Amino acid sequence: MSVTPRRRRASAAAALAAGLLLATAACGGGGSGSGDKADGKSGGTDGGGKGKVTLTFWDWDPNIDKVVAKWNTTHPDIQVKLSNPAGGDQLVAKMITAHEAKNGPDIAKVEYQSLPALVSKGVVADITDYTKDTVTKFDDATLRSTVFQGKVYGVPQDVAPLMLFYRTDLFQKYGLSVPKTWADFATTAKALRAKDPKAYLTNFDAADPGWFTGLAQQAGAQWWSASGDTWKVNINDAPTKKVASYWQQLVGDGSVAKNPSFSPQWNKQMNDGTLLTWISGAWAPAQLGGIAPSTKGKWAVAQLPAWTAGDPATGIWGGSATTVTADSKHPKEAAEFASWLNTDDAAVTEQVKQINVYPAATAGRSLPVLQAAPAFFPNQPDFYAEVKKVAPAARSFPMWGPDVTVTFTGYTDGFGKALQSGGDFGAALDAMQGATLADMKKLGFTVG
Repeated sequence: MSVTPRRRRASAAAALAAGLLLATAACGGGGSGSGDKADGKSGGTDGGGKGKVTLTFWDWDPNIDKVVAKWNTTHPDIQVKLSNPAGGDQLVAKMITAHEAKNGPDIAKVEYQSLPALVSKGVVADITDYTKDTVTKFDDATLRSTVFQGKVYGVPQDVAPLMLFYRTDLFQKYGLSVPKTWADFATTAKALRAKDPKAYLTNFDAADPGWFTGLAQQAGAQWWSASGDTWKVNINDAPTKKVASYWQQLVGDGSVAKNPSFSPQWNKQMNDGTLLTWISGAWAPAQLGGIAPSTKGKWAVAQLPAWTAGDPATGIWGGSATTVTADSKHPKEAAEFASWLNTDDAAVTEQVKQINVYPAATAGRSLPVLQAAPAFFPNQPDFYAEVKKVAPAARSFPMWGPDVTVTFTGYTDGFGKALQSGGDFGAALDAMQGATLADMKKLGFTVG
C-alpha cells in the first residue's frame, strides 16, 4: 500500500481549496470488464469500448436495483453490477481503502460533503470530458457541490432539504398543532410530555452528525471558508452554538428522547407511536417503510420550524452525487451510466418511485411522477409540492472541508459523551473545532 507524501497531499489540498473557491464563485481499480472471476475481481475488455463491459456500482439506496435493472435491459453492451458494501461515511472509508488496494468499484454514490476529501485523495475521477452535455441539465447551485477548479467530479443525484415529518393521527390524538417556529417546537414538546409521559415529540441524535449539520446550516452556520491557500475553520460559530444550546435545553428538561436514530430502539419507538416527529431529509419516505412499517399513511411533511416566523430557510441532510472512481478502466462508460441515472427522464422517474429522491436535475423537478404521493404517504398527494416550496431556500455550506470525516467523528464522540454524562454541548463543539483544525494542520493545510 503506497502512501502519498505529506507535501504532495498539501499541494493537492491547496489545489482543492482554490477549486472550491472557484466552484463557489462560478455559480476503482476495479474497472470491470466482461465476466466476473470466482475471486470477486473483474476482468474482460480494456478501456477501448470494444465488446461487452461490466461496471461495478456501489450504492446503498433501497430498491436502486430496480433502477439499475432498467439500464441493464436497454444497454446490453454496458452492464452494471450493483453492490451495497456500506452507506454514507462507511462507504467513503471503504472507497479509500479500495483505491489504495486497487480493487474498488467503477461507480459509487457519494454524499456531497464527502466529495472534496475524495477529490483531494485522488479516489474519484475528473469526468469533465464525458459530461459536457450532462452539466447543462443542472443549475449552478446544484453543480457547485460537484465541480472543483472547473472540473466535474460527479453527477448530482438529489437534493435533500431538511423537513419535519409528523404523525397526523397522533397530533390529532393529543390536540397538537404543527410547530412553525423552534420556540413553538419546544413548547409543543413540553406539552406532549405533560399529556403523555411515555411519548416524545422527537429524539436528539448524537450518533448521526448529518441532521445536526443541517440544523446548523439552517441557522446560518458556515463551518469552512478559504482565501487562496488559507483555510478558516469555524465549527463552533455563533449559529451552531445557538442550535446546540437549544437542543441541550430540550435534552436537559426531558422534553426529547436521547436514543440515536436508526437504532432498534428508535425504530420501535417510531413504529409504536412513542415518537411523533422525525426531522429528516426529503428522502425520508423511502426509509420509513423499513423503520416503521405499521405507520403507512399516518405521516405528513411540513416545513422545518423556523428561528424567525416566516423564514423559509432550511438546511440539508445528505444529498448525493454519482461518481466515477479514478481507477476505473471504463470511465467513459461509467460516466455514461452516471449521466443517464440522474438526467434521463425514465431513470429519474424510477428513482422517485423507488427511492423517493427529490431530483437534482432541473427538468427532473417537473416530472409527472412528482404529482403523486410517495407510496408510504398516500394521504399527502402534495408531498413533492411541499418539498419544492422549501428546496430553493435550503442552505448548505458554501464549501465543505477536506476532512469532514474527522469533524463528523468529533460530533459522534463529543456529543455522544455529553448526552450520556449530561456534559456541555458547547464544549463538544469546541472539541470538534479543535480536532478538525489539528487534522488539517497535520495533513499540511494552511489554516488561518
